[in-house]
Amino acid sequence: MAKSLFVGNLPWTTTEDELKTKFEEHVKVIVVRIVTDKFSGKSKGFGFVEVDDADMDKAISAMNGQKFGDRELVVNEARPKKEKSDRPSRDFGSRY
Repeated sequence: MAKSLFVGNLPWTTTEDELKTKFEEHVKVIVVRIVTDKFSGKSKGFGFVEVDDADMDKAISAMNGQKFGDRELVVNEARPKKEKSDRPSRDFGSRY
């Protein structure tokens, strides 16, 4: 089974191939995705790396705090995305 890792504090110019290569120095990578702004297409400075369940702890200990470009990576297990219904209501009352 695969686990998804959150990778934060990425240099803005990092490509998915560069991130995959860096992680593959330590573990086998299944999928890499860098999150981008939907309007500009520029990196938001974080992404996700999917690895085998058995390799998760190894990947975190090897990569968390490691220098990548001019930044130190933040790597931990990704949390599930919250459903939109978990967000606070934006109902400002019935004014109309």
